[in-house]
Amino acid sequence: MMKTIEILGIGCPRCEKTESVIRKAAEGLGWKEEEDFMIFKIKDPSVIASRGVLMTPGVAIDGKVVSSGKIPAQAEILNWFK
Repeated sequence: MMKTIEILGIGCPRCEKTESVIRKAAEGLGWKEEEDFMIFKIKDPSVIASRGVLMTPGVAIDGKVVSSGKIPAQAEILNWFK
C-alpha cells in the first residue's frame, strides 16, 4: 500500500533535511517514489496550523501527524512505515 508523506513546513533548512532523511529511509527499504510512497510539501502556514503543527517541521503519514518541531531519526521514521 502506498504511503502518503506530508512535510509540513515553510521550506526552511530543517524542513528540507526532514524530507531528505525520510526519502533516504524509504529508499533504504527499497521503496520507489510514486510506486510505494509520495511526498507532499505543505507550505501554507494556515494549513500547517490547522493540522495542529505549531513548530515545524511537521510530518504526517497517511494523514496523521506523527512528528513536529524536530528532524526525525531514521529509527523513528522506519517505525512510522510499519
